[in-house]
Formats: sequence, structure tokens, C-alpha cells
Amino acid sequence: MANQTITIGCRDYDHTRALADGRVKVDGIELKFVNISPPSQIFLRMLHDEEFDASEMSLSNYMIALGKGDHRFVAIPVFPSRVFRHSYIWIHTEAGIQKPQDLKGKKVGIADYSMTALLFVRGLLQHQYGVLPQDIHWFRRRSEHVAIDIPPGIRIDSIAKDQTLDGLFEDGRLDALAVTSPPRAFLQGSPVVRRLFPDCRTVEAEYYRQTKIFPIMHMVVIRRAIYEQEPTVAIRLAEGFEAAKRKAFEDYTEGLSSLPWVNLDLEYAQQVLGKDVYPYGVKKNLPTLEAATLYSHEQGLTQRRFAVNELFARETLELCGGIE
Repeated sequence: MANQTITIGCRDYDHTRALADGRVKVDGIELKFVNISPPSQIFLRMLHDEEFDASEMSLSNYMIALGKGDHRFVAIPVFPSRVFRHSYIWIHTEAGIQKPQDLKGKKVGIADYSMTALLFVRGLLQHQYGVLPQDIHWFRRRSEHVAIDIPPGIRIDSIAKDQTLDGLFEDGRLDALAVTSPPRAFLQGSPVVRRLFPDCRTVEAEYYRQTKIFPIMHMVVIRRAIYEQEPTVAIRLAEGFEAAKRKAFEDYTEGLSSLPWVNLDLEYAQQVLGKDVYPYGVKKNLPTLEAATLYSHEQGLTQRRFAVNELFARETLELCGGIE
């Protein structure tokens, strides 16, 4: 019997590469990876056209769509992208911002309001520092990937088509940026920009120690039609991603990275996060997933708070126990 061919839209990550290049096989499935960057293009193509059989997907966008009755996809507890977000809040040095609470009343530039990065930024500002989403005036550069109803009291303006977040920030018309890559001024070494949290690694590590939250940006979803035709595809894909991830971290352990100090960074990460620094599965990620469902509801992106097990294929809830 011929293998089932499944196309997967996904960025080219080190921890998925062994699955994409065939070093890791999935029983009964021939995988065809379509590597796309930035991942936001994958989300759009999947949400609008169901272009792939499975894909990387924004956690926040998935919950919003699910909350609006969009059941075209089912998720598996595989998380291609997860990033602590304290280090991605940048402030203008002349905006009078010394601490997170100083963001109240300030103008903050963002890509869009519904993205997962901002879900966790708003969550950490609210729960760790008492800064509510309505305390900030948000300026977004693009339309939302999924339609949202702006919650009462939230101020969001879209910048003009001939404007950029970098330009507005450098001109002092934005006080801060909460974005997913360093702003132009930072890359150019300009004195007008610095991180809100200068010692961000220490702050992020302490945040994890206190909360057990390692923010999940993206998950993997399967088109429901494919899943319902053969539910075991969810288990087999999840196990394949887990095996590929293990292979990537074996390479790091063996010193195969070209970056200096990776061995020290891995040791530090394991001291903070545990031996499996990038866990898949539901159980090992409950604090993070529960925070995501809470923030989504608190911030008015979903009408109710989802139970974590509502997000995933039921066959996968006990999978990916992690590295022992």
C-alpha cells in the first residue's frame, strides 16, 4: 500500500529539519515540507486557502478562529516556535520609560494586535507588572490575520501605508516597540533605543522560575478532513516531530553547532528549564498553555476561556512525554 503524502507548511527550523530532509521517517506517510519565511505567510495561506495538509500555525490565531466556530483544523502538541518576549520590548530612550509601569499612557508600535507574541507581552505586563492592555495606546502596521472584535477600552490605530514602525519610533512619535525582531535603530547602534529589560536573560529566567511559562508562539495544525479520515496521522506526526527535535539536540550536545558558547548556553538553559529545554506535549506545557487560554479570554480575543484539551487532537493528549 502506497504511503499517504502530506504537505506541511513550516519554517526551516533546526529541530524540524531531520523530519523535513528524511532522516526521520513517519510510518505510512511521505512528508513534503514547504519551507516558508516569515511564518506569518504560512498562517495566511492556511487560514485563507487551506493550502497545506498540515502547517505551522499561530497559537493565538488558532484560538481566535476556534472561538469563532472555525473547526477546519485540529492541533497537535508540537511547538515549532517558542520565545521569551521580555527581550523584544524596545523603548525610546527619550520617552521617559525606566520600568514597565512607565508604559502606561505610552504609544507602542506592534505588527498586529492578535499575534501570539503580543498575547504573551500583554499577559506578562498585566500579570507581572500591573500594566493593562487598555493602559497603552497601540499602533499596528498591518491588518489582523483573523478578524477580531476590539475589546472595549482598547486603543488601536493603524499607521498609514507610507509610514513604518521604525520611522515613527526613530522620530520619537512612538515611545516603544513590541515586535518580533530588533528594530532598525538597534541594529544600527543608535542611542535612541534600548531594551525595556536590559538584563533580559536574567529577567526571563526568573519569569520562568516563577511562572513555568515558556511562551509558545506556534503550534502544528492538520486539516480536519485529513485527521478525521485517519486520526492516527496526528499521533504519527507528533512522534515524528519529537524524534526530529531529539536529533537536533543530540547534535548540540555533540558540539556540532558553529556558534561559540552554545555548550554553555545549553547548560544554562537546562539549569533553568530542565533537561528537555524545548518540550512538546500537553502535560509538560500546561502552565504555558493555560496562560495562553487565560490571556486570550482576558484580552477579549476569545469569548470564553478554552480548556487546554479542547485545542488538540484527543489522541495526542498523552504523547511527547519528553526527554528522560
